[in-house]
Amino acid sequence: MSDIFDFGFTAVDEDELQSVKAVKQEATQASSSAKTLQGQLDELYNAVTPLLNNLKANPEKEYILWPNRTLKIEQFEKKLFDIYNK
Repeated sequence: MSDIFDFGFTAVDEDELQSVKAVKQEATQASSSAKTLQGQLDELYNAVTPLLNNLKANPEKEYILWPNRTLKIEQFEKKLFDIYNK
């Protein structure tokens, strides 16, 4: 009789069960790490995009007026550093 319903499970021993649990835990940790890294990448992208948009805003003008440039660059460097080191 080949139409026996087997309920869809297989018996395993303790070692096999522990291996499956370990793989699931590693997968969960990898997923969490990927989400964290994606968040950092999104934050970096969102930090850089306004700078690029401002730089290309008026391509017909030859010069950029950038008062307090050093201070602004240092602040931006700190922001990038903070995002990178989360």
